[in-house]
Amino acid sequence: MNTQLETFHYDNKMPRLFAMATIFWGAVGMLLGVVIACQLVFPALNLDLSFLTYGRVRPVHTNAVIFAFVGNGIFTAIYYSLPRLLKTSMWSQRLSKIHFWGWQTIIVLAAVTLLAGFTTGKEYAELEWPIDILITLIWVVFGINMFGTILTRRERHLYVAIWFYIASWVTVAMLHIVNSMEFPVSLFKSYSWYAGVQDALVQWWYGHNAVAFFLTTPYLGLMYYFLPKAAERPVYSYRLSIVHFWSLIFIYIWAGPHHLLYTALPEWAQSLGTAFSIMLILPSWGGMLNGLFTLRGAWDKVREDPVLKFFVVAVTCYGMSTFEGPMMSLKSVNAISHYSDWTVAHVHIGALGWNGFLTFGMMYWLIPKIYKTELFSKKLASTHFWIGTLGIILYAIPMYWSAFRSYFMMKSFTPEGQLQYQFMDIVQTVMPFYALRALGGLIYLTGVIIMIYNLVKTAKKGSFVESEQAQAAPLEKNYIAAKTAFWHSIIERKPVLLLTLSLILVGIGGLVELVPTFLIKSNVPTIASVKPYTPLELQGRDIYIREGCYNCHSQMVRPFRYEVMRFGDYSKAGEFVYDHPFQWGSKRTGPDLARVGGKYPDSWHFNHLLEPSSVSPGSNMPRYPWLFETPIDMASTNSKIHAMRKMGVPYADGYEAIANEDLKKQAEQINTNLKGDKIAIPSDREIISLIAYLQRLGKDVRTSSTVKK
Repeated sequence: MNTQLETFHYDNKMPRLFAMATIFWGAVGMLLGVVIACQLVFPALNLDLSFLTYGRVRPVHTNAVIFAFVGNGIFTAIYYSLPRLLKTSMWSQRLSKIHFWGWQTIIVLAAVTLLAGFTTGKEYAELEWPIDILITLIWVVFGINMFGTILTRRERHLYVAIWFYIASWVTVAMLHIVNSMEFPVSLFKSYSWYAGVQDALVQWWYGHNAVAFFLTTPYLGLMYYFLPKAAERPVYSYRLSIVHFWSLIFIYIWAGPHHLLYTALPEWAQSLGTAFSIMLILPSWGGMLNGLFTLRGAWDKVREDPVLKFFVVAVTCYGMSTFEGPMMSLKSVNAISHYSDWTVAHVHIGALGWNGFLTFGMMYWLIPKIYKTELFSKKLASTHFWIGTLGIILYAIPMYWSAFRSYFMMKSFTPEGQLQYQFMDIVQTVMPFYALRALGGLIYLTGVIIMIYNLVKTAKKGSFVESEQAQAAPLEKNYIAAKTAFWHSIIERKPVLLLTLSLILVGIGGLVELVPTFLIKSNVPTIASVKPYTPLELQGRDIYIREGCYNCHSQMVRPFRYEVMRFGDYSKAGEFVYDHPFQWGSKRTGPDLARVGGKYPDSWHFNHLLEPSSVSPGSNMPRYPWLFETPIDMASTNSKIHAMRKMGVPYADGYEAIANEDLKKQAEQINTNLKGDKIAIPSDREIISLIAYLQRLGKDVRTSSTVKK
């Protein structure tokens, strides 16, 4: 056996860069969260500027927190822990730099394009096709660098944190590629290749598992490395970590349909999502307990060490979220939680508690390490801990209260059998809770600012170590495992096998859910009366998506008495066969729009978008004055109709050539209707096309319910 030690270096420059990006984008993302929370209470804060409206800023907030804050946090952890776990340097410094600057470029492009209104309209996947391609390329660069490091390691067995890193990488790649299948119309406009029910299933298969394999599994790797390091204790149970890993990645991928309960999604898919969601409790809590039990015998240290305080609350929030999520997948519970602020509270327990606190704990441990000094102030770190905890509580409790209050008001009937409350009554009664939510977010952000100050002072106090020298014996290529070796140790020695098995396990659930929905036509029956959108309506639909209206409005009436009486007949799968992308929504800050067509005159929609409170007193919806000044982009009509036809929407061959003629005729009709109500505006303005789209919603299924199998 070769016992000669080899000398190598651990690079601290890349972890520091990613750590700085994590802190910066975290502060930006959380600030935007406070802004949009305030906009819901004070609509004037939208400032009548298109790029500052809630509908455009909200996806910037979610992308900043998920992909900028958490994403950079993941890369900080991996670039620091991976070399040390493998006793080697990162495989390529050049690829590391490309990864860092490429990822920051993606974040900036995402912010600029989303604020400009370039969006696919799919939650957590709003970025347009050129940026999706760039994400794929940078993700491949990251993967090559990570696997290059693994394959040139000096440590034979892969530690549990690396299992989670590998599974996260391969699953995120799969999710991103499948969900981002789009038909480009122009440089910053595309349509989802999927439509209606199929698009909804793919999107929430992606959306749920983006939470699973971007916000959860890589952070479990982070937990398995940094929590034992900070506690100076080994992980509680190796065998429990094995059960946790394999059961989690297999079960998680099936649970996506629980986001679509009581919708037009086939019942079998909904039931499948519910069943696997309940099973998800066991592996999730296995991981939580493995983390908390690692601290056995170290509770005196927990009371004194702010790093461990953050870790304990983070792991506890992980346990809370992963219990609450399966409970929300029960149909009786989902009837209350879906489209309500309960989901908002649930998501933020995970984001602020699990991701936020775990990241803060890592930063408080890591920055002193790479600067070879003590933390500037443990007292400030403890202050941050308590402020952050208070912020989470003040954020979550009002949202739970709002959810239950609005639910009971929504379903209340008078003795005569009429709805007791109008939708605006419900909106007004939850405004105080929205104000408290904004206060909670502001307090949480204050804690982040304290952390930034503390870490900057720590860095100034110490001296940055760019690289750390280390020694280890080379990996023996002729190593022969003992015949009595535990079976899992074989997998741990073979990273390609681990990668392959992970891909197979996560792929099974995706195939079982997606393939039948696409290949068995009876799963998505069509309705004879449903026709494609007219050119004017298609332009209006794109404006609806551009302005982020789906952030506040749903287009899915569930089969409950109170919803049917309030919004109209419940939705059917066949209504959405030409919707690229689907627009079912996930939150109702405003009423459902699935049946709004013909409910109000054209002048009502005109005035509602010009000054919402003029027709809906007390509305917290922003104004959209630019829609009344901006001409319809008729130059894009041809390419939009062409793209839709290529995806199977039955427009006649060559219809592109005359589409704008039909657009102008329909626009003139709406213009005439407005003139009848003494409203004068040119017929080529965007508001005309948006009115056309809104007036179309739900009309096709009112005259016929004939279903073709």
